[in-house]
Amino acid sequence: MRLIKEFKEFKSMKKIVYIDMDDTICHYSIKRSKNLLSDPSNQFPQSVPGFFLDLDPIYGAIESIELLKEKYDVWILTRPSVKNLHCYTEKATWIKKHLGEDMVAKLILSPNKSLLKGSYLVDDTTAHGNSEFEGELIQFGTDKFNSWKDVTNYLL
Repeated sequence: MRLIKEFKEFKSMKKIVYIDMDDTICHYSIKRSKNLLSDPSNQFPQSVPGFFLDLDPIYGAIESIELLKEKYDVWILTRPSVKNLHCYTEKATWIKKHLGEDMVAKLILSPNKSLLKGSYLVDDTTAHGNSEFEGELIQFGTDKFNSWKDVTNYLL
């Protein structure tokens, strides 16, 4: 009887989906490019405190994450900027503002995303261990997954 109960609990567990932040749910590169144009002497504008606080969300990202949370165990998995240690707090602040406090508790910062276990990783790049991730990499911004609508349709 105990084994049946444990099997049912295991079977009802939601699959884990990790979602990157920069250029996947918010416009990192656009802000970085604008800052480089306005101050070419600073080649690392993301190193300036405050950089991550006001990144614009990518169209459809917030709504898609809310939909995915109904079927999946959704986590935010983002790479920290080691040149701006404020980014840890700034990314958490951004998540709280746009996705709510419950998602701050599900924020992971890791320089190597292949270290985590899960079913899916939604990210804009294959770098930083992404291509070695044990689950399926859904590369955001490609022909197949050009928008959040594409990602949501695929996963739901």
